[in-house]
This record gives sequence, structure tokens and C-alpha cells, in this order.
Amino acid sequence: MSNKPLKFAVFGNEYQEKNERVIEEMLACLSRYGAEIYLDSRFYERVSQQKTQQTHISGMLTDDCFEADFAISMGGDGTFLKAASRVGAKNIPIIGINLGRLGFLADVLPAEIEQALTALFTGEFMLETHTVIQVEADGEGCENKPYAVNDIAVLKRDEAAMISIHTYVNGEYLITYQADGLIVSTPAGSTAYNLSNGGPIIVPGTNDLCLTPVAPHSLNIRPIVLSDDVEIELMVESRSHNFLIAVDGRSEKLVEGTRIRIKKAPYTIKVVRRNGQNYFSMLRNKMMWGADNRSNF
Repeated sequence: MSNKPLKFAVFGNEYQEKNERVIEEMLACLSRYGAEIYLDSRFYERVSQQKTQQTHISGMLTDDCFEADFAISMGGDGTFLKAASRVGAKNIPIIGINLGRLGFLADVLPAEIEQALTALFTGEFMLETHTVIQVEADGEGCENKPYAVNDIAVLKRDEAAMISIHTYVNGEYLITYQADGLIVSTPAGSTAYNLSNGGPIIVPGTNDLCLTPVAPHSLNIRPIVLSDDVEIELMVESRSHNFLIAVDGRSEKLVEGTRIRIKKAPYTIKVVRRNGQNYFSMLRNKMMWGADNRSNF
């Protein structure tokens, strides 16, 4: 193990409540190993108000120009996705401490913090690579960051009628979806919005994407799985003449006729997993996948 102190970029939900003890435990563990700790500026303000221990904080992160050996996300999967957007193409592994609910990306429980963080210093961990996808609208990036770890979706606005989504794959016409929207999901996002709309679970590392319609007008329209090296082109028609595009939940309005292209980003993200973790056991434990809850009579 190198004598150089490890540098950590820590991101968290500044609106968290009743998690002060967990945050302090995380900071104390890093301090015991002599780590350099840099907190996102908004999270720093919250921690500064609540921190009772004299844990040394090396500095604040005020923008995306930073370097670190690891990034830590303190929150749920939503916080993890925000941290991933800040890490971007820096190739910094991210570990997610779950202060939310389900937590597929942020999978370290508060009771496991000491063990999980110690593994970073001893090298007893593995890295899980996740595809990132990006969107262009009329050849330009969206106003929000155009990269998504989970999914990119086009959606009708508010009380508008369903939209028509003309869909092409590598320039070849696929179908026109008449629906409330369409989700383009990565394997990481397959257990999120995709799954709630009837899409399949996709195992990480399979290099696939899934197109899943949201409330389709026709019942014979089903999700379809594609290789992640394709380019997906969408043209949307709407009675309201506009629609929403959501990139990992960050949404903005686009006007009808905007040409949207979705493809694999030029980088991936690395998620820290502890040695011995198994994706299928995670499915069973977190989703009660395959459980039979019928009573025995």
C-alpha cells in the first residue's frame, strides 16, 4: 500500500436529516487512515452545522475541476447519480453509502461503513464498470449535462395527450411509439424507471440498452434490447408542440421537431463493490426477486 494519503471527494444530499451520526462515522473512519477529505460545497455547509467531532476537512469542491482517488456518495441512488455526473470522465471509482431506500448503486448500508471504507485502503474490493449514455438535441448537448448512468427518457408534458416518437436505430426505421414516453435504459438503469414500466432487468456488463415505452397506446408494443454500440434517433410529435427530455431525472423542455440522438458516451463509470458481492443475491435481497409470499395452509 502506498504511503501517499488517499484523496476522497465526498458528495451528499444537503437535505438529509437524522444522518449526522452516519456522516460523522464516515469522516472519522477516513481520518483514522490519514485520508485527504474534500466535501462538495453544499454538503460541506450541512456537515459544518452538524459536525461535533474535530475531523479535519482538507477542502471544498466548488466546481467539477477536482481530482481524487475515490468518490463517496452519501445518500440514495439519486445522490449517486448526481455524484457520477460530477465525476464524469475522470475515471474516479465511486462508492455509494445508502442513506436512502432501495439502493442498487448506493449499496453500502450504514452498519457496513467501517468495513467498506477499510477495504478501499487494503485493496480488498473490485470495480464494476457501467455504461454511460449521452444525448444530443439537433446536434447540440442539452442545457443540463447530457450524460446518463441510468436512463434518458422523452416524455409528454403534464396533462398533454400522448406523443408520437419516431424511432430509428443506426438510421434504420424501428417503429413509431404512440405513448406517454420512451425510456432508453442502461443495465444500471434497468432496475429503475425501466423496470417500473415493464422493462427487463439487464445484468451489468452485458453491453446492452433497452427501449421501453411508457404507457403505450398499443398493447403489442414491447420493450426491445439493443447492443449499446448503436445510435438511436428520435423525432417527437406532440399536440402541445413540445415535450420533456429527462437525463437521469434532470429534465428540460424541447420543442416538437427537435432531432434527438442517443448513443454510448466515450467514457464509463467505475462503481466500487466489495469482494464477494453478487448481483443476483442483490436482486433477491433488495427486490424480493423470485420470493413466494403465499401463505402455507
